[in-house]
Amino acid sequence: MFDPALVKSAIVEAFRKLGPGTQFRNPVMFCVYLGSILTTILWVAALLGQAEAPAGFILAVSLWLWFTVLFANFAEALAEGRSKAQAESLRNTKQSVMAKKLNEPHPKSPIRIVTSADLRKGDVVLVEAGDTIPADGEVIDGVASVDESAITGESAPVIRESGDDFSSVTGGTRVLSDWIVVRVSVNPGEAFLDRMIAMVEGAKRQKTPNEIALTILLVALSLVLMFSTATLVPFSIFAVETMKLGHVVMITALVSLLVCLIPTTIGGLLSAIGVAGMSRMMQVNVIATSGRAIEAAGDVDVLLLDKTGTITLGNRQASMFVPAPGVTEEFLADAAQLASLADETPEGRSIVALAKRRFNVRERDVSSLHSQFLRFTAQTRMSGVDLPNREIRKGAADAVRRYVEEGGGHFPQEVQNAVDTVARRGSTPLVVAEKQGAQGVEQGAASVLGVIELKDIVKAGIKERFAELRRMGIRTVMVTGDNRLTAAAIAAEAGVDDFVAEATPEAKLALIRSHQAEGRYVAMTGDGINDAPALAQADVAVAMNTGTQAAKEAGNMVDLDSNPTKLIEIVEIGKQMLMTRGSLTTLSIANDVAKYFAIIPAAFASTYPQLRVFNVMHLTSPTSAILSAVIFNALIIVFLIPLALRGVRYRPIGAAALLRRNLLIYGLGGIALPFPFIKLIDMVMTAMGWA
Repeated sequence: MFDPALVKSAIVEAFRKLGPGTQFRNPVMFCVYLGSILTTILWVAALLGQAEAPAGFILAVSLWLWFTVLFANFAEALAEGRSKAQAESLRNTKQSVMAKKLNEPHPKSPIRIVTSADLRKGDVVLVEAGDTIPADGEVIDGVASVDESAITGESAPVIRESGDDFSSVTGGTRVLSDWIVVRVSVNPGEAFLDRMIAMVEGAKRQKTPNEIALTILLVALSLVLMFSTATLVPFSIFAVETMKLGHVVMITALVSLLVCLIPTTIGGLLSAIGVAGMSRMMQVNVIATSGRAIEAAGDVDVLLLDKTGTITLGNRQASMFVPAPGVTEEFLADAAQLASLADETPEGRSIVALAKRRFNVRERDVSSLHSQFLRFTAQTRMSGVDLPNREIRKGAADAVRRYVEEGGGHFPQEVQNAVDTVARRGSTPLVVAEKQGAQGVEQGAASVLGVIELKDIVKAGIKERFAELRRMGIRTVMVTGDNRLTAAAIAAEAGVDDFVAEATPEAKLALIRSHQAEGRYVAMTGDGINDAPALAQADVAVAMNTGTQAAKEAGNMVDLDSNPTKLIEIVEIGKQMLMTRGSLTTLSIANDVAKYFAIIPAAFASTYPQLRVFNVMHLTSPTSAILSAVIFNALIIVFLIPLALRGVRYRPIGAAALLRRNLLIYGLGGIALPFPFIKLIDMVMTAMGWA
């Protein structure tokens, strides 16, 4: 948190922020800023012989008021520095690459080599295996396997093809196999990575409605205290002139009183809390397009989640072998494992593991098999292995059917029935087939061995996470296109509060609107064109980075990991930001109680001796009391900077319990904390001979 480079930069930036234009943007701290200037003028006047108090005392008060302003600037600069460091790391991932620009939108068109910086919106480029995608765009032709690890951190490649919900590609990612034609969707400087960089620059963020409302409250409170403090001057003059009581109150004391009573603590840290909220969102690989979205996340009542990849693993796991007529289950498992030995996908690894678990079929020494493995491609939709006397293939049912029929074989109706049964259960069927005979000579007809069922597995711990959301008062709803029986089974296993099966885009939109009509805040995830209307309607809309451009533009957050369960972290961060703001506001206002007992008796005891009874801390002298309160008022900001940047500890509890906890810890704690520390500062100054 306090990286030396960031701290050094923040110290420099804290002084740069001392300009009136910058300070005016924070009305509470602007009052402290004006008070610092006024006490500095009074100190200069004291040096010239026009002193209302000892010059040393005025100088000490003035310096600590300037420190108060600088500490607030430092907190904001440190938060901004962390965001800028994140932005810089994103800039380092940008690269200029050469692009194969096409004259016409088809792969046979003449190619002209240009740099990615020369591309404009609407340009069409060809990207082949091994090439880096030069700019954000949509696939309009072809199909390819794409490595998006540079953006998402996920090592598994993804398929990108035209005409579906996964046609969007991001500049900087790399094509691994085949080719695609991409139509560029952005101009230079407007790419997704550029927008990410701009969004994480905390200094450019806009204040959220909640933050604006709190600022108005703090300003109103400061104005009330300012007018109240100002009226004390005529009362003091009247008491001295008519009642002959002591001395008129010092301007330095009144400035100190005002600064200590206005909510300087939350005023100094409010901006840092907002910037840090966006920074924490970036730390979980989510880009929030506005502070309003993060704030809304803290108020979410209903959470809509897709099933596949959200509640379930998404990477389906092998759960059953269904052999064809005349084939044993063990023989099918043995062949399926052989075909999957080089398959490093989660599905392939799960087939190897299932065969081992069910029939103790051990993995072979690949080198001793003299085999040639065929990797999955977007065109064949199959993978497999060629052995010296045998070919084995596994893949989608229609692709394997084509392979079998082209090989002179027959696709049994019993296997088709098994494929349909597996599909109706909401699982994915993979068909296994083989050809017998030595390579290079006439082989036998292809035959079907059976079906592997790949089933969505409910994620470990997801039920407990939904229970956490329930304790927070958030209702979870699973939305899926599956049939009702499959949806009900997954919903019961996962522990969601409700589910919607066979959901259409219209049904999703209607569901969101019905919840909003009841006054609820709704969050959802999406990645497809058909999700765009619902994303645009939701209060917190998280678009997947691997999804379509339409989904990204409709959402107000983008998840770089394309992990829909990230909604849980997003809600937690939103609530944490609101909790931090509320906690520090409570602490700031509660702190004022102790400052009353420190400053008011010291400032007015000379005018009204009866006020000495309120000196409950038995502070050494009026000047020591005032200075101790001012020093504490400045130092408390420093000690609360880590809390503002990190956020208060998140707890999944309801609003009423949260309010009680705030009042107990930050309310009572805020009242009790200043008394011993102000007394300690007074004792130190007395021991040093400064009181």
